[in-house]
Amino acid sequence: MQSKFRLSRSEDFKRVRLTGKSYAHPLVVLVTKAGTTSTSIRVGVAAGKTTGNAVHRNRAKRLLREAIRPILTSLASGWDLVLIARPALVTATLADTRLALTTLLQRAQLLPADES
Repeated sequence: MQSKFRLSRSEDFKRVRLTGKSYAHPLVVLVTKAGTTSTSIRVGVAAGKTTGNAVHRNRAKRLLREAIRPILTSLASGWDLVLIARPALVTATLADTRLALTTLLQRAQLLPADES
């Protein structure tokens, strides 16, 4: 994922997590918040210790980044997103992860319903 699409500062993560709206799926949790300074979309990826050891957390984050990458251009701009990995994501495939993300993004009304 390009750096212009990344949410990297811990203050931004905290702002989105505390004041944003969350959408849950068995594989991933999506937290959305309207961006304050940027007109583009920014995405942050997180995996807690409940996801597993460091190898599992890194795999989950890589999966999420790769699954969101082709979808970024079709998302509504001006939003900050945080994707939080759940333990089941470690054994999921890329196709399962993309399906989960498109479902969550459609529920959050950030992705048109005809996109897949």
